[in-house]
Amino acid sequence: MCDLDGTLVDSDRALVDAFAAHGVPRDEVTFGHVLADECDRLGITVESYLAAYDPTAVVPFPGVEDLVAGLGRWAVCSNKHPESGRAELDRLGWRPEVALFSDAFGGPKRLGPVLDALGLAADEIVFVGDTAHDRACAAEIGCPFILAGWNRRAVASPEDLVAARPIDVLALLDR
Repeated sequence: MCDLDGTLVDSDRALVDAFAAHGVPRDEVTFGHVLADECDRLGITVESYLAAYDPTAVVPFPGVEDLVAGLGRWAVCSNKHPESGRAELDRLGWRPEVALFSDAFGGPKRLGPVLDALGLAADEIVFVGDTAHDRACAAEIGCPFILAGWNRRAVASPEDLVAARPIDVLALLDR
């Protein structure tokens, strides 16, 4: 199971550009939140943000295509708005078994609904992410967490398994 923004795709530029189009200083934008919460904090509507958001500016991190191709069953669990999240998955040709976005959680993402949709238990999955919130999601259900170390913003904790490159996730899954 994977997070999307900052884990599978490098979306920083697209995320920041959409806020900057509304006059928000680039250094005031933070990452990893439910879009509605960040829009509220920055004083713009979700609708106006989405109108300015360019999903074609979002690209997979180098090596992620190989990771996705090497996964059997996989899912996406993301705080991303469903409209842009689904558009990006479609554009990239990625077909996770389950993809749940901010509309599925009633707040920040949680792994439980994804597990339910997959019919799996926490000990049958690993969550790959790039933030402290991703780590907390994994801890909440008791599944292993792999930090997407290829994202320069990812900060490791001592207990993390860290994948320096996306393809390293496959080796960590075989441990």
